[in-house]
Amino acid sequence: MPFLKSVLYVLICGVASHFIGEALPRRWFHHDRIPFRPWKWEKDGEIYEKIRIQDWKDHMPDMSRVLKDMVPKRVGMCPTSEQVRVLIQETCVAEAVHVALCLVAPVIWLFWRSGIGIFLSCLVIVCNLPFIWIQRYNRPMLVAFAQRLEAREERKRHACADSVG
Repeated sequence: MPFLKSVLYVLICGVASHFIGEALPRRWFHHDRIPFRPWKWEKDGEIYEKIRIQDWKDHMPDMSRVLKDMVPKRVGMCPTSEQVRVLIQETCVAEAVHVALCLVAPVIWLFWRSGIGIFLSCLVIVCNLPFIWIQRYNRPMLVAFAQRLEAREERKRHACADSVG
């Protein structure tokens, strides 16, 4: 029975986290503020390359492919800086949701007060960590990409304004 309660708890938390994540006001999330801004030790994502994140990150499950109410985690062929900025914000939301799932994982121990409960709690945390790392790895590259797009869009605006005037 403790195993069933633990599984139900994890499932309920996972489903609830989707709806809570979608409902959170995006104005709360800023890529350049704590806790989402890059830490110096991350070296703009280079630290994650030591675990070869670039080789496996695209093979991880992506709920935006299944749940159509989510912002797609990929940009199209001709993205705008605004589209990339939305994606950057979504990386912050996804990170917050996965951190929250890690924080509620120890509650499993209340259902199963033994080493197995501790193991299952740790398993939930370990399963969420790669998704946190992916957000933190992708975000600096997305920010740099958005800045390049903004510069290009600004040059286009000036070129159009100059040709009209």
